[in-house]
Amino acid sequence: MDKLNLNDWTFQTLDTSGWVLPFCLLVMGVTVWVSWSNWQRRGGKGVAALETLRVVIMAMILFTLCRPEFINVTQIEDQPEVVILKDISSSMTTRDVKLGQHDVITREEWLAEQIKTNFWKALEGKAIVHVQDFGMSATNAETGIADGTDVANALNLTRTRKNLKNLKAVFMLSDGDWNFGDPPQQAAMRLGAEKIPVYTLAVGSDRAQKDLVLESVNPPTFGLLGEQISIPFRVRSHLPVAVKTQVRLTSSRGAAVSIAKQITIPAFGQVHDSLVWAPHDLGDYTLTLTLPVWQSGLEKELLEDNNRQTFHLSVRTEKLNVLVVESYPRWEYRYLRNALTRDPGVELSVLLLHPELGPGTGLNYIGRFPDTREQLSRFDVVFLGDVGLGEKELTKEQCQLLRGLVEHQGSGLVFLPGQRGRHHSLIDHPIGELMPVSLNPTNKEGYYIPSESHFKLTSTGRGHFLTMLKADEGINEAIWKTLPGFFWCAPVERSRPGSSVLATHSTKRNEYGYLPVLVTRPFGAGEVLFMGTDAAWRWRRGVEDLYHYRFWGQVVRWMAHKRKMAQGQGMRLTFSPENPKVGDEIFLQATMLDLSGGTTAPDLRARITAPDGSTSDLEFTAIEGGWGVFKTKMTAPQGGAYTLNLYSPSGSQKLDAEIMVDKPTLEKIGQPTNAKVLQEISQRTGGQSGGIADLQKLISEISVVAENEEITRRFRLWSNPWWGGSVLLLLAVYWVSRKILGLI
Repeated sequence: MDKLNLNDWTFQTLDTSGWVLPFCLLVMGVTVWVSWSNWQRRGGKGVAALETLRVVIMAMILFTLCRPEFINVTQIEDQPEVVILKDISSSMTTRDVKLGQHDVITREEWLAEQIKTNFWKALEGKAIVHVQDFGMSATNAETGIADGTDVANALNLTRTRKNLKNLKAVFMLSDGDWNFGDPPQQAAMRLGAEKIPVYTLAVGSDRAQKDLVLESVNPPTFGLLGEQISIPFRVRSHLPVAVKTQVRLTSSRGAAVSIAKQITIPAFGQVHDSLVWAPHDLGDYTLTLTLPVWQSGLEKELLEDNNRQTFHLSVRTEKLNVLVVESYPRWEYRYLRNALTRDPGVELSVLLLHPELGPGTGLNYIGRFPDTREQLSRFDVVFLGDVGLGEKELTKEQCQLLRGLVEHQGSGLVFLPGQRGRHHSLIDHPIGELMPVSLNPTNKEGYYIPSESHFKLTSTGRGHFLTMLKADEGINEAIWKTLPGFFWCAPVERSRPGSSVLATHSTKRNEYGYLPVLVTRPFGAGEVLFMGTDAAWRWRRGVEDLYHYRFWGQVVRWMAHKRKMAQGQGMRLTFSPENPKVGDEIFLQATMLDLSGGTTAPDLRARITAPDGSTSDLEFTAIEGGWGVFKTKMTAPQGGAYTLNLYSPSGSQKLDAEIMVDKPTLEKIGQPTNAKVLQEISQRTGGQSGGIADLQKLISEISVVAENEEITRRFRLWSNPWWGGSVLLLLAVYWVSRKILGLI
């Protein structure tokens, strides 16, 4: 509330120029004498009124010449108020506040001690102090106030609080770890526009403590028995020296697991890597990835709770249906057939389209290519050998079915070219778009080299679990260098956009670089692999099936992985991403296993149960093409297990599945303070910023701002248009009156 304190007049010209007042008195005296003389000489009431008007007009002009201003001083009755915002988010548990030579406490402990001492004593008596906690703004059953830091929301709520009638300043004590909500600079600009300064104090150290952090682990949701399961992880170092250490995978539930991998982390750097695990037993595993605590002499890292992460992974067995299509029974085909026949996790079908003898017969052989989508859709992986379009080979319709199998059903397709060059006949067909490489159209026979050549792993191939013949990357790369080589390779020009080259020719190159030999590429819902030589069977030399069987077993399981995520009565489900996080859009694809029901697509729906028990319904959209594919998407606002119950109201198809949604950790413990964002907030509002040592200094500055102020309003009469108009009006009246009285 405002209270009127003082009203007064001031004359600026009189205050600055000493000659103005004598001049005004002289002019006013002359005017009065002239008017008196005229009235005495002419007489009459009209002349008296006219001369009086002359005196009034001259008085107004001289009054204006003195530049008069009416001053209104108002004093605010409401007591000043100051809001202290203290950060209580999880990052405040970082232990980096040094009290002495060796005593180090957490940021929240330091702040709690300051609150106990009432550090704002200097403000008492001058202002009302409000102490308010802040942290995460969007809290719910899954998220607490300590799970994030929304600085903008804290400032906006302070600015708009209805019970604050005379807010003078805001004092924010935080580590500046803004990780949620709008940019705090926007809220600071609004406070600055209302002339409310924000003073900020950075709690903690502006340098990261010596620490190793296991930042993230992203395992798949499940693995197949016999599959090489890749577990990606990221490690960050806040140490001034490079560190050689290891990560170790152990299990607390399920069969015993103990795998270690050596890594080297550069000084103040990070390492993105993966650990490969080949489970030997079925079941649900609770796995922990651990990073040893760093120690050098008497010095060691302060934080040990960020050196491990625990996750769950299910290992199960699935029969994978594989189809091999070939023409002549070359050596590559024979040993591949043997490897897949002896794999207990593979159900093999073989179609040998011999140009002279006709389709092959015997164990696992089929007499013809699957005629319908339903017959073909049961295959998880198809190997396409040295066959193409033509008589006694594949038809255009069959190739179209293969394309649809990969694109819509998520199956894998492996191109195994041969010296006949029959894959060139596929280039102009739509199935040619699936090929991860471009072939030389003028060379169908390929390249023959008299000396033995080898696979040369690329940087991508070194870390890809398709090429992991040994878990240790160093040993694995040495194995690839010593594997028996090849003398022939396909006429490849270069890889296509979107492809991943895992290995190249060790010596042969063209204008695009070394020839790609082992290349993968995603297409639609499936994966495609190109093997550019027919000599993988030679890997058996001296070691029998050790590497040959392992490689092709990994290929089959990697390509079939998506199709085995979840399967129920009459349908299967795949989803992407496989490891979703809170807030992610999850894309769901359901595929009907029975495609013989005609062209009318059934309805498909899903009942979703969230981790908090709430339920919602989803409707799937049928995709054209006749492959029984339905797609939809959902958003995961919570972390935890989502239960999906898929069902077809018009049929007997149903499926139950579970999707684990990871709740990301916004608050990073051990990070240095973000003093820069705090400084920007203060600069945009006219406040000041500092560190722990500046606490009392900032309080002193706030106490000056918090003093109640008087509001002075000035009414400048000399420049007011209404005043000037009044003078002009009187002059006009004076002039017209003189005309009427005949004085002119």
